[in-house]
Amino acid sequence: MQLKLKKIDAIIVAALIIVSGLFLYKAGYIDSPVPIGPTPPPPPPIDENETELPTPPASFIPSFRRDVSPEDEGVHYDKLRIAREWWYFGAVFSDEESELKDWSIQISFNHMARGDLIGTLKPDLLVVNLYGPDGETFGGMINKKRYLGILNTGTLIASSPGVSVEFEDSWAEGSYPNWHVHAEDKDIDESAEIIIDLDYNSDSLPIWTIGNRAFDESKSSIANYLFSGCEVSGTVKINGEEFSVKGIGHHEHSWTPKAITLGVINGWDWFNLVLDNGWSVYSTTYYPMPQAITSKTTLINPLSTLLITTDNGETFTELRNVDLKITRQDEQIFPFVKMPTDFEIVAQPSFNPIYAVSQALLFGTSTELDVDIEVENSINKVWKFPTYLGMKTSSCEIEGTLSWSDEEGDHNIPINGIGVAWSMRALL
Repeated sequence: MQLKLKKIDAIIVAALIIVSGLFLYKAGYIDSPVPIGPTPPPPPPIDENETELPTPPASFIPSFRRDVSPEDEGVHYDKLRIAREWWYFGAVFSDEESELKDWSIQISFNHMARGDLIGTLKPDLLVVNLYGPDGETFGGMINKKRYLGILNTGTLIASSPGVSVEFEDSWAEGSYPNWHVHAEDKDIDESAEIIIDLDYNSDSLPIWTIGNRAFDESKSSIANYLFSGCEVSGTVKINGEEFSVKGIGHHEHSWTPKAITLGVINGWDWFNLVLDNGWSVYSTTYYPMPQAITSKTTLINPLSTLLITTDNGETFTELRNVDLKITRQDEQIFPFVKMPTDFEIVAQPSFNPIYAVSQALLFGTSTELDVDIEVENSINKVWKFPTYLGMKTSSCEIEGTLSWSDEEGDHNIPINGIGVAWSMRALL
């Protein structure tokens, strides 16, 4: 007997086959022979020569050098023994989304010691600088009045806890891990109107570079800490046109006692740089003697430090044996005193027992930074008689190498990047 499928039965069987196939496809048991939906883009080609960038050996930094409190961040010049205090914010707008790509800024609120600007009643200082990659330079610095013997009655006013400082219409506030900075150049630069609003965020604790106490650094009479590799975003307004900016920033806070005068520190050279590979470099050198002598004795200068972070401040490679050579100088600002323009820095681990703990992991690694720094877009401020003090702020470029040895062999990493610089020179 031969069975014949009716038309309705054939339709039912076909429908069951289709439904079963769709069920098995959705469940992942079979693949569809026909692409469903838009064709996905091909995967990017694999670069077989691309390798992960090695990182230099990190220094061992004791925990007390990686801690900060709201009291540390607040005001210290209200104590009789403290003569000067600075809150500094800088950034390089290195993010591809930044509308001012590769521009940089410097903003600093400075309570100067009266002897720093002797002969004036204007030791409160504000710095607002904006630099572009094609030579654009806006801003500068201005110092204004402070009344004798009355706390917080000058132009710069600060309080605690946390960062809370203002200079007329410019201000900064916040505490770790977030700060906001608002800066206006107003009468600093009559050629342009600059308004800066930036949010700073740090995912890492700071590092103390100076401090004479193992704990409770806020009670130190001399101290300096910094946050490196901060996330920075906000707006910059130039002559009414607003730009969205984003990049890597630096926040630093320092204070020093009355015992440190211009006769003790005759100048400094300071740099903060963001490299093309995302690393950050910080370097500072203080000169405890006149420039005419110091320029020939940098190898024995004990007041230098250099920090490299490859992970936005989570770890640091700290180099204390820093030889900074001035390779080119500007015109003379005082007798025997010139402002530097180009530098060469060679930095290695220090064998000084004072820094033995932080340098312990670097011994035997042959870690060395050898770079040239070229200063550009300079802004100069010189106070003549009877002050005889000069300051130079600028953008800068860095180029050179960082080398070290480890179990994987010898490494020689190119160093290239941009940043900001600040130099001070005194006649005494």
